[in-house]
Amino acid sequence: MRICAVTCVKNEGPFVLEWVAYHRLIGVTDFLIYSNDCDDGTDALLDALVPAGVVHLPNPAEGRNYQMEALKDAARQDLVTGADWVWVADVDEFPNIHVGDHSFAALIEACGNPQAISLSFQFFANDGVETFEDRPVIGQFCRAHNPDLWCDQSAIEVKTLVRRDFPLQYFGAHRPFARKSRAPESWTDGAGRAVPGPFLSAAKPRRIRKFPAAGARRFATLNHYALRSLDSYLVKTERGDVNREGRVFDESYWQERNDPAWEDRSIQRMLPALEAEIAALRTLPEVARLHDLSVQAHRAKVGMLRARPEIAARAAHLAALPALPPGEAELIAELGLAETPR
Repeated sequence: MRICAVTCVKNEGPFVLEWVAYHRLIGVTDFLIYSNDCDDGTDALLDALVPAGVVHLPNPAEGRNYQMEALKDAARQDLVTGADWVWVADVDEFPNIHVGDHSFAALIEACGNPQAISLSFQFFANDGVETFEDRPVIGQFCRAHNPDLWCDQSAIEVKTLVRRDFPLQYFGAHRPFARKSRAPESWTDGAGRAVPGPFLSAAKPRRIRKFPAAGARRFATLNHYALRSLDSYLVKTERGDVNREGRVFDESYWQERNDPAWEDRSIQRMLPALEAEIAALRTLPEVARLHDLSVQAHRAKVGMLRARPEIAARAAHLAALPALPPGEAELIAELGLAETPR
């Protein structure tokens, strides 16, 4: 079975090896990775990862809508059209599969081999980690929001694994869109349940095109490390969004994703195998050197940013913000839920 992962990157050099290694462990055979405007060596590192199944292309965007233009191009690439399954995700997102051998194949079997499987986000908090460390992200961050809730909502965004015969009109960043003339035969959540009709038909406006997360994680969830360390978040805000030009990572972005109410270390069962796979990738020609150079560039960028008084003040402000995001306390009270795991 061939599974192709598609993503877009900009200055993600320190995190590429972990993401590729992890996805190889869960069954991804091919990677189609688009890059734009990198100055930390990410592009050179991707070129060196060709023996690991990576195809690296410059982002074809002309209108600066980087992700959607790349996905439009990806749908025509042989690596994607020849795959049995396509997984569109970002390099801070890791499928945490709870069944079988924790692979995509085990998830597909558990869900009954549908045409698409949508995994609910679980945002992992910064939880007071200030300093960037060159070690697996999945081993550094273990606290998240109540995974059934996010801010003032009980419906959470997803990312989707898509089978070859899905009646595709186009790939979206979070889910595929089907041709109007033909509906998908089967589409499940991460518990193998059919997704709700309004989600299936994309009947709602984009901002609320989600479905309830409660009960959706029986077989898998999607660990999303959107913040990482405060150091790396400062670099992220300076870099801008890989998906589209002009997006601002303001304090609401931080606070909405920095709720550490629940502890979840389940993905860390993958750490021994992940560290071994990273070590194996580092033996490929030039990979270790280029990874280390990207780490040096990341640390240099952190030092440059923290030396600016306005950035130092912003970092202190972010670190001092309340952990519970706006609206969540009210929703917890309304639903009669506990704020911490039962």
